[in-house]
Amino acid sequence: MFRDEIKLRMKAGDGGAGMVSFLREKFRPRMGPDGGDGGKGGDVILEADDNYNTLYHLIHRPQYIARSGEPGGRKNCSGKNGHDLVVKVPVGTLVRDVDRSVLLKDLARKGDRLVICKGGKGGRGNQNFATSTNQAPRKAVAGGIGEERKVRLELKMIADVGLVGLPNAGKSTLISRLSAARPRVADYPFTTLVPSLGIIRGSDYRDIVVADLPGLIEGAHEGKGLGDTFLKHVERTRLIVHLVDVSPLALKPPLEAYRVIRKELESYSPTLAAKPEVVIATKMDVTGSKRRASSFRGKMNVPVLELSAVTGAGVPGLVRELFRALYSGDGVE
Repeated sequence: MFRDEIKLRMKAGDGGAGMVSFLREKFRPRMGPDGGDGGKGGDVILEADDNYNTLYHLIHRPQYIARSGEPGGRKNCSGKNGHDLVVKVPVGTLVRDVDRSVLLKDLARKGDRLVICKGGKGGRGNQNFATSTNQAPRKAVAGGIGEERKVRLELKMIADVGLVGLPNAGKSTLISRLSAARPRVADYPFTTLVPSLGIIRGSDYRDIVVADLPGLIEGAHEGKGLGDTFLKHVERTRLIVHLVDVSPLALKPPLEAYRVIRKELESYSPTLAAKPEVVIATKMDVTGSKRRASSFRGKMNVPVLELSAVTGAGVPGLVRELFRALYSGDGVE
């Protein structure tokens, strides 16, 4: 299942207590203090891992607590440090402190790490307090308390291309044509309930990651429908592919459909709306689509590609355009 937001409680391990002890061996009386130091508590660490694309694996464990350090021992033996607790999250996870409402870090690359809670320091044993005037100290220090936080993790999927459009515009069918992704496809709106990723393989080892996002509706930026929940996933994309259904059975006339989505993007984020865009007239295999596509193209001041994801017509041209747009005309196909 897909999950892109979650709240967790995290606590680092406490430091082990220092020990009060005096060396006692046969024929060696009053050899002085030998209480060891306590071990450091384990840290809680978040690490970005590209083996995950959802936060779902974290929902069954609402709190993460690292191990505490062990107390000091006799004969100046220090206690063991507590093991660090490393929590794996998907690449593209934002980490926010719930109580302070601040962004702590954006784990945007594989291997990025954040020590979210630091373990408590180990306490000092009585060996540390011996002096020339106090040769038998009975003093030791307790271990420090490990840090504790409530955090909210938010996943923003990282993709090169984001597919947007009204419900039933053909996004899921297209991504299944472009890649090995197999999202749910049906002839009614909102078949895509969660984002899905697909990869287009290039001939010279360059790939394009494509995100199929749930259909937007008018008012999505205000929380209507599913769009507001998933618009954030488009923010990281380098290129927007805007699908417009030009078939006679479309939910809205092509130009109106295009303007609805553009308005939602602009209302949600001007930065998002300013991203490069490729406009596609879809469902060209349906009778009557050619006339409507021609009319739509005549009213637009940007190029409009035509394709049918069902028959595959126009798909190779779209792939060439995506590589050209993303790799600055390097000739990658």
